[in-house]
Amino acid sequence: MSSRIFGLIPAAGSSSRFGNAGPKQYSPLAGKPMLHHAVRSLLAAPEVEAVFVVLAPDDTEFRRHDWSAFGERIAPLYCGGASRRDSVLNGLVAAASLLDPNDWVLVHDAARPCLGMPELRRLIEEAGRDEVGGILAIPVADTLKRADDARRIVATESREGLWQAQTPQMFRQGMLLRALRDSAHATDEAGAVEALGYKPRLIQGSTRNLKVTFPADLELAERILKENS
Repeated sequence: MSSRIFGLIPAAGSSSRFGNAGPKQYSPLAGKPMLHHAVRSLLAAPEVEAVFVVLAPDDTEFRRHDWSAFGERIAPLYCGGASRRDSVLNGLVAAASLLDPNDWVLVHDAARPCLGMPELRRLIEEAGRDEVGGILAIPVADTLKRADDARRIVATESREGLWQAQTPQMFRQGMLLRALRDSAHATDEAGAVEALGYKPRLIQGSTRNLKVTFPADLELAERILKENS
């Protein structure tokens, strides 16, 4: 049986760095909640069968928005955890009866609303041919400084071979489930897979696939969405 492709978006965070604007996944962006754009970007690829959105158990905001444009291709799961790793793991467990271990899972950030189709296509095609899987990433372009506790520079680090991880990150359901169960402190899926001894592929992403971290980032994201439309 051929492998299928699903999306999974952890969206259970409280967004502590986003000020008093509330959970950023629901921040208004180009007339929709930001989460809507993240879901839409994954479902723009017709081979993505459905996107699981992992929400906090007490989330009441999701139901207030209109998701009908996605039909049955969006599935909310109210099982989010305290961290990204916990939410992704809980989501994989909750959806286990619908997935086969060989199915691919695209884990995407709710706060990356500007994922472009060229990058998504490149990830699906290149990671899908890889025995491990892979992630979108961009080479580090800026000079990197290491600081001490007083925020004084103690070293200039070489950026040779360094890449900045993005999402989606694409791995087989069985491998990802095992990796996350074994890596309680993983900050992304690739890190958990690396801890198993594998080497995920780095696939060229785009600076336009930005992560919205602060309220001011919304203005840039809106400009990018308008240019992409």
